[in-house]
Amino acid sequence: QVQLVESGGGLVQAGGSLRLSCAASGRTFSSYTMGWFRQAPGKEREFVAAISWSGGSTYYSDSVKGRFTISRDNAKNTVYLQMNSLSPEDTAVYYCAADRTGRPPRIAYMTRGYDYWGQGTQVTVSS
Repeated sequence: QVQLVESGGGLVQAGGSLRLSCAASGRTFSSYTMGWFRQAPGKEREFVAAISWSGGSTYYSDSVKGRFTISRDNAKNTVYLQMNSLSPEDTAVYYCAADRTGRPPRIAYMTRGYDYWGQGTQVTVSS
């Protein structure tokens, strides 16, 4: 069993930045593909970014490409999401997720296939 705990959310003005963290328990974290998703009120959960077990491969949704950066530190069992140039459209609850099978990030954009989820952290961007 793996537990994921997100942190770093909050209120920020448009154009600002936030860095989210996701701390994972368990010794096998370093073998998992990790993803970030978000869900705005009244909308479905959507893919944001994914990273391979080694950190050598990443994949982003078109809506965040060039603004967000996913990274990981396997020694700390933590995955990060650096979010820059935030806009009100980025307002959502952000979730991290772990995929035990270690799929390549480019095919890890669906919620299906992730085995573990965090509880989410709220990000609110004011205009």
